[in-house]
Amino acid sequence: MYRKFLKAGGATIMFAVMLSSCMLAPDYQRPASPIGDQWQSDSMPVPDNASQELPTWETFTNDDYLRDLIRLALANNPNLQLAIMNVEEARLTYGIQRSAILPDLNVGISQLRQGSPENLNPGFLPAVQEQFEVGLGMSSFELDLFGRVRSLSDAALHQYLATAEASNSVRVTLISDVIRSYLLYNGAKKQLELSTETLDSRNTSLTLINQRLSAGAASQLEYQDALSLVQQARLAVARSARAVESARNALALLTGDTDINRWLPANAADVSQIVQNLSPGAPSSLLTRRPDIRAAERSLIARNAVIGAARAAFLPNISLTAGVGSASQELSELFDSGQSAWTFNPVISVPIFNAGRNYRNLELAELRKEKAVVEYEQAIRSAFVDVANALASAHTLQEEKHALQELTRSSAETLRLAQLRFDSGLDSQLRFLDAKRQDLASNLELLDVSVQHQLALVDLFSALGGGWYDAP
Repeated sequence: MYRKFLKAGGATIMFAVMLSSCMLAPDYQRPASPIGDQWQSDSMPVPDNASQELPTWETFTNDDYLRDLIRLALANNPNLQLAIMNVEEARLTYGIQRSAILPDLNVGISQLRQGSPENLNPGFLPAVQEQFEVGLGMSSFELDLFGRVRSLSDAALHQYLATAEASNSVRVTLISDVIRSYLLYNGAKKQLELSTETLDSRNTSLTLINQRLSAGAASQLEYQDALSLVQQARLAVARSARAVESARNALALLTGDTDINRWLPANAADVSQIVQNLSPGAPSSLLTRRPDIRAAERSLIARNAVIGAARAAFLPNISLTAGVGSASQELSELFDSGQSAWTFNPVISVPIFNAGRNYRNLELAELRKEKAVVEYEQAIRSAFVDVANALASAHTLQEEKHALQELTRSSAETLRLAQLRFDSGLDSQLRFLDAKRQDLASNLELLDVSVQHQLALVDLFSALGGGWYDAP
């Protein structure tokens, strides 16, 4: 019995396996890059001492507090957890689709009891009849002669990989957001410390002038000028405190820890928390560094595979139903010799008329591939613009910071000379107070631009792939 079963089905299955390599999907060719081969103009050169390899986030950051915050965010951030769940969902979907390549085997055990009325019973059969069956069956297994099932499996695989790349994009965004918030927090802390120190100094000066005013040694105008300086410092303190709280709350949200203060330093750091020089490399490096570009290409490959499945729908479909087992009217005789049974039922289905559905499905698959090509090219263009903008911002902000550093040195010297002239009676207090205003304003602006320059470097790091470019 088993030999008859193998003889009937084995040849067909072997033939199907030999033809299963026939794939109708177009050979995938990566579209030509729609961008140039240079990032910067002559006015925006990449630093000579820039790192030639994009660092990972661990080596991009120089601050232990910041590294701990990033690790905390990677472990607790709900958006990242959802992205990871999406990857797992895509993996399971791929596993389900891939399982269609192999046949389903099922073991069945059945018992049938049937009673017949006496007037219909021929007399030699018992009034109650029983039948026992046990068997191993394969139901409606499609012989993938033209790669339809294989193409759908490939499409599911690359869609899963695209989802994994999208998850990496969420990681890059999360890491960049944590770094940005930490830099904003540190910069606001510096401004708050400077503003608080200035406010204390100006309150002391205001007290002295008030005493001179009471003694008739100072005018009301001098008092009002000193008071305006105090209010300027109070305004700076309030703004800086608000910025500190905003950055602190952002870090709490990103990390999922409401007790964020335990992860933050007590005082602002005076050294850079991130690497200062980055090399973008060639624009083509974005194809391997940027998760969003890799995700777009994976989606394109998946759309390309679906075309193969749509083409295979025009060709004959062969499915097999087969089974082998034993049947008997007595349970004790179920496995005796002579009780075996087998079935083999190949079905060939040839499409003749379906109102153009197969043609429309093929046209739809080709159109979706064309859309995927456009989306892939757009992802590359957007990445190119992101890097170009980040390079321009980093370069111009660095120049702006250098200019402000010179300005603060000049304003500090101006303040020193104005105080000397005021103390010696050569100048009025008005010039001295103006020098104080300018000195505080230039120092606060320098701190702000310094933070903006650091944020531009973070934007560049993120635009180049965020150090998350190990292919899955």
